[in-house]
Amino acid sequence: MLPAAASAEQVADTVFRLRFAGDPAMARRALEQLPADVFVRPIDAPIPRMLVADMDSTMITVECIDELADYAGVKPQVAEITERAMRGELDFAGSLRARVALLKGLDVSVLARCYEERVRIMPGARTLIQTLKSLGAWTLLVSGGFTYFADRVAAEIGFDEARANVLGVSGGKLDGTVAEPILGAEEKRAALIGKGFDTAATIAIGDGANDIPMLQAAGLGIAYHGKPKVVGAAGAAVRFGDLSVVLHGLGIAPADWRN
Repeated sequence: MLPAAASAEQVADTVFRLRFAGDPAMARRALEQLPADVFVRPIDAPIPRMLVADMDSTMITVECIDELADYAGVKPQVAEITERAMRGELDFAGSLRARVALLKGLDVSVLARCYEERVRIMPGARTLIQTLKSLGAWTLLVSGGFTYFADRVAAEIGFDEARANVLGVSGGKLDGTVAEPILGAEEKRAALIGKGFDTAATIAIGDGANDIPMLQAAGLGIAYHGKPKVVGAAGAAVRFGDLSVVLHGLGIAPADWRN
């Protein structure tokens, strides 16, 4: 039962806005029993001035390191480590070093092939980023993946900036290393708070355990089809829809969306 529900407004066939007085956490728990994406926010919450987003399985549909591993013939081994790291069962930096070591000897030309053949932008990503930018927000793509992909994805979607890890290369081949220091969970959090925006006007989006610190540091942390540990740590969760759900959750009318 919802606490002290006052009024409900149907915004579209499948989108509702509900105003209530009471405990936001209780409201979220109650509403998330429904097969629906739920955002519980103060009625006067500001339009975000800054958005920080993860890349793999958030702004794109794949995990780039797993796809590179497929070309190297070691995808099952790498994908298992990736999954455990995303669930928070492994140290991220150590797991990344171990996965990159398995890519040693892969020709650098495979990076371009992987981007062309495997990387696909997540539905709703361009609309989300372009809309927030049109409203004055600054946008950052911050990834525990690799600069080769992050720079291109950021340009394709329209992010203001991208940060990621750098793969080691020697003689035209991956040398099995990643540049130190590794960009991980704390670096993602630092990227969010380091720009000096009012915390209440920031949002962060991610899906893995590596994203939890930045989700918790943001004014609104959003788990996007996230692992259970991430959903529990975030302030909101998109479990069913695409990234355009975030715009509904922020109260931005479709008439104001941009692509």
